[in-house]
Amino acid sequence: MSPAVEVLPGIGAVARRAAERIARVLRRPGPTVLFLAAGKTMAPVYRELALLRLARRAPFRRADTFNLDELRVPPGDPRSFRMFMERSLFSRVNLPPERIHFLRGDAADPERECRRFERELVRLGPPDLALVGIGENGHVAYLEPARSLPPRTSLVTLSAATRRALAASGVKPVPREALTMGIETLLRAREILLVAAGKEKAPAVAAALFDRVTSRCPASLLTLHPRLTVVLDPKAASHLL
Repeated sequence: MSPAVEVLPGIGAVARRAAERIARVLRRPGPTVLFLAAGKTMAPVYRELALLRLARRAPFRRADTFNLDELRVPPGDPRSFRMFMERSLFSRVNLPPERIHFLRGDAADPERECRRFERELVRLGPPDLALVGIGENGHVAYLEPARSLPPRTSLVTLSAATRRALAASGVKPVPREALTMGIETLLRAREILLVAAGKEKAPAVAAALFDRVTSRCPASLLTLHPRLTVVLDPKAASHLL
């Protein structure tokens, strides 16, 4: 099944569409489990979600969130995704702190930390929605291009391309490692929402959606999911036309 692809006028429209999609999931009866991404593409999405929360259209009270990945830094480090999420979303919505699930980047035993995270995922059941981005090299979460991808949450080495992108976004010094969900973990989500903006993402978006499915472009494996929605601005979609 081909993914549903939407091209919207700009990052503002992309962020609003993504936030509305997440809010619809949050408004369903019963508890909700979300996979969330960090990074500059997601910042406007979370701003829109916070506005929907103020309008009582995005209730987080019964939600559990799991972030896709974390750099190998302490949770309180300004470079950490935990701090990014606190600034961008968690402090602005009614999400109970005990329902926030995060990998501890500075764990002394990263393999044990990854197993702990996977146990929490299993306990709460399949996520309702995974919000993901895409790297310039086609990575998703921190699953970097390789001959094979880790199926479950794992310690990974960041590629030179990813480290350059992190440095350009202000993450300095850039860690060499991260903890990330595996591809099978990610594909357990009932629905996947891929958001991309900017001309630098256009080649990776085109490769992921229309070239062959390969671990050399990890985001291409998302097209195997039966409910993948892709929301792009015109620059990110420019290689699709």
